[in-house]
Amino acid sequence: MTLDLTPDQLLSTTRAVRKRLDLDRPVPRSLIEECVDLATQAPTGRNRQRWHFIVVTDEARRRTVADIFRRALPLAGGHPLTERDVWRMNYYADSTELVFDGLRHLTANIHRVPAFVIPAVEGRTDRAPVAVQAGAWGSILPAVWSFMLAARARGLGTTWTTAQGPLERELAEALGVPYDDIMLAAFIPLAYTLGTDFRPARRIPREHVLHWDRWEQRSTGPTA
Repeated sequence: MTLDLTPDQLLSTTRAVRKRLDLDRPVPRSLIEECVDLATQAPTGRNRQRWHFIVVTDEARRRTVADIFRRALPLAGGHPLTERDVWRMNYYADSTELVFDGLRHLTANIHRVPAFVIPAVEGRTDRAPVAVQAGAWGSILPAVWSFMLAARARGLGTTWTTAQGPLERELAEALGVPYDDIMLAAFIPLAYTLGTDFRPARRIPREHVLHWDRWEQRSTGPTA
């Protein structure tokens, strides 16, 4: 059974869910399989369909994966913040703090999440040119987003993380994934949500991100 959502409602309310994951309710395998079936209807470069979805529900294996998640998080430094990054964080300070608060909650309870979904793609892009990277990521990202939309429609919550990045090889070994041939694209906690009343998020105004016919330099951002 799916939620009564219009396409626009589904697209605008599929949130990154961290604090509102139901940590005590198992997710039926059949629901996850339905989401994967829909995910594999996504477009893929040259119809290669190189996607894979590794789902972890076994309790002992979830503990192992949760430990890797916790150890990987502080290792992900990311790129230096740009002027626009700083502005966004300040302008949306309230929502930014909510994100970090949610991340702290998720990290503390990651071992309780009933299912982990780790999308993967055949072929590695390490040090590959942009064209190669675009082809690989463009063939997995639409499928994963379709999975997340399908999950939302079924009352399930997800959040895209890249926690696997710093310890990807260790995670691959723990899951029996051939690291040299398969790239782990993301680490997605999956659970039923506590309530289904999600709303559209506050976003940067359209005029600051839309460029028509040519690139136009935008100011750092609104002042109010």
